[in-house]
Parts: sequence; structure tokens; C-alpha cells
Amino acid sequence: MPKYVDGYVVPVKTKHLKAYFAMSRKAGKVWIDHGALEYRECGGDDLTVAWGLPFPKLAKLKKGETVVFAWIVFKSRKDRDRVNAAVMKDRRLAGMMDEAKKIEMDSKRMTYGGFIAGVDLVA
Repeated sequence: MPKYVDGYVVPVKTKHLKAYFAMSRKAGKVWIDHGALEYRECGGDDLTVAWGLPFPKLAKLKKGETVVFAWIVFKSRKDRDRVNAAVMKDRRLAGMMDEAKKIEMDSKRMTYGGFIAGVDLVA
């Protein structure tokens, strides 16, 4: 059965990356509690590449920022829609809005989309 993935690229101030991940761990628990299969968030480490469009350029990073590459895996698009609707109503997520403001994320430069999993290999 194909899975469905929501993918994100989010610019985050490097000095707030640890706090961002602390908040993300709480947010991920909310998604998992509502039925997401996986919740992953990764901080940029090796972003200087010789080919393609580098993440810093894609996210229009400013000095002192890095990029977070994240994804959430669901059973299907229909299940993603159900899970996300439940998450948006969850009080725990609403309680994280103050934390998000302190992290100074620029959601206007966030990139997001839903994807059909075409290849799903695990070692």
C-alpha cells in the first residue's frame, strides 16, 4: 500500500534550533497520537553543495539561520487529511504557539507539500 508524505523546509534561527527541536518533539507526539506513522525533523548540517538548488537559496536563508527539513508519513492522503484535521483541533498544538513565537520562525519562507510515496525502501 503506498504511503503519503507531507514534506517541509523551514528556515530557523540557528541559535533557536535546540528550542525548535524541543517544540517539534511535542508537536510530533500530537501527530503520532492522531495516527501519523512517522514524524521526522532534521537540522541543516552540510548545506554547501556544488550542484542543484541549495537549501539556503531555496529558503532564502538570512545570516544566523539554518534550514529544517522535515516530513510526516501517513497511511494515505485520506488518512493525512483526517490526521491533520484532528491535529489542528488539538489543544496541545495551540499551546505551542507561544513557543513558536520565541523561536522566531519565518513561516512565510516555509515550503510545504503533500507527496505520494513512490519508493519506500528500508534497510
